Amino acid sequence: MGKDSVKIIANNKKAYHDYFIEETYEAGISLHGTEVKSLRMGKCSVKESFIRIENGEVIAYGLHISPYEKGNIFNRDPLRPKKLLLHRSEINKISGKISEKGYTLVPLKVYFKGSLIKVEIGLAKGKKLYDKRQDIAKKDQRREAERSFKVSNLY
Repeated sequence: MGKDSVKIIANNKKAYHDYFIEETYEAGISLHGTEVKSLRMGKCSVKESFIRIENGEVIAYGLHISPYEKGNIFNRDPLRPKKLLLHRSEINKISGKISEKGYTLVPLKVYFKGSLIKVEIGLAKGKKLYDKRQDIAKKDQRREAERSFKVSNLY
């Protein structure tokens, strides 16, 4: 693996369904040894996780990293809050946006960037039910168009 090679460990497709993602940020994550080994094996889930800013620190809750099988006493709690590493200016900018009504922070994906583990976080605004229906309708239309295009090209 090169320095800029990216290998995705976990992806949060549900976030794109439930939120409008306005901006994305790349953050490092503070982990312990056995958690890194577990991530190398691909054992991570970001589905039910969320992010809060407390005392000027960005903390991810519900980011599940399965315990490492050979880790015995060194294993940490899989759901412990994990500190995300961002520059102070980015944290200030994000906390200013979050103080506006309707914005939240959600983890979008966890991935390796070279040898480092990164978390892509998104500044998101919640979707209403009708927005979700519109997205589903657009997806169905695109799928139908692709199907008809495929059929017309066969003959």
